[in-house]
Amino acid sequence: MFITTVQNLKEKLGEKNIFLSDEEITNLEEVTKKYPLRISDYYFSLIEEKGDVIWNQCIPRIEELNSEFGNEDPLNEENEIPFLTHRYPDRCLLLISNTCAMYCRFCTRKRKVGEVVKNPTRKGIEKALNYIENHKEIRDVILSGGDPLLLSVETLERILIDLRKIEHIEMIRIGTRVPCTMPERITDKLCEMLKRHNKNPILYINTHFEHPKEITKESKKACEKLIDIGIPLGNQSIILKDVNNKPEIFKELNRKLLSIGVKPYYLYQPDLVKGTSHFIGNVKEGLDIIQGLRGHTSGMAVPHFVIDAPGGGGKIPILPNYTKLQKNGNVKMKNYEGKDFKYNFKN
Repeated sequence: MFITTVQNLKEKLGEKNIFLSDEEITNLEEVTKKYPLRISDYYFSLIEEKGDVIWNQCIPRIEELNSEFGNEDPLNEENEIPFLTHRYPDRCLLLISNTCAMYCRFCTRKRKVGEVVKNPTRKGIEKALNYIENHKEIRDVILSGGDPLLLSVETLERILIDLRKIEHIEMIRIGTRVPCTMPERITDKLCEMLKRHNKNPILYINTHFEHPKEITKESKKACEKLIDIGIPLGNQSIILKDVNNKPEIFKELNRKLLSIGVKPYYLYQPDLVKGTSHFIGNVKEGLDIIQGLRGHTSGMAVPHFVIDAPGGGGKIPILPNYTKLQKNGNVKMKNYEGKDFKYNFKN
């Protein structure tokens, strides 16, 4: 079900007539000593050739070890309450899993995902839940990890039951890449459980598709099953070198997402994570992508482009320069074609 060793990876690649040199095997072994390997059989099946957009997301590269650039925890998520980050006034992040269907090579939590330590303990989760209960300003809880949907249905249900007991919680969001990387995990049993808890507070799911090739009949079916039980779906993508850093790729991806009922929500500039510098490009690429979407496709297909500020500053929107505010309050504007317009509220 999962590829977790270099030997297993070598054998599976051989079945695709893809072969690794001795140097490549040595590099893989070195990288996976620090940053573990894990790929679901399904996601591995999407690889067509060495170095393609699927390969680059899941196969370790020596560059993960060869750069001193970045930080282990660039967003300052670690604090005195394990598994909990309360950065914004009315919402918090609760990490409930250390396991994913695939260990994405660009993960913002490379320091945590796949570590020998087991999933967060029940006692640790209870401490975080007590914090949430005692902070009545929190109305929105985001469950993340790892991947919450890799927990057993029973474990995830216990957490949802406990959260629903907290009266001031109005919504629960689940961050998962399972519909993309292991769609068979969206089982009838899981959906039946989620449906029971999709009220007071309502559930939302944000997933992670990074490239149009990830929209398959299997991922489409997984998303449809979640939509059928009344859960709204959004998508968060990251701009990645050698994967998706072109406007035309995001135009195709976001159109396909909308066609399967998933709303493009956030487009992220990569976090400055140690071991991921080979994925990080210039911020201008993100601005070019937004300009390539705005006006050229449905507004529903245009996500918010944000940088999660290093040091824990939170998400900051980054926008192309479409407007110039004048002293009298009027506005000079450019549309998606670069044509100039004025908005004068007084003559």
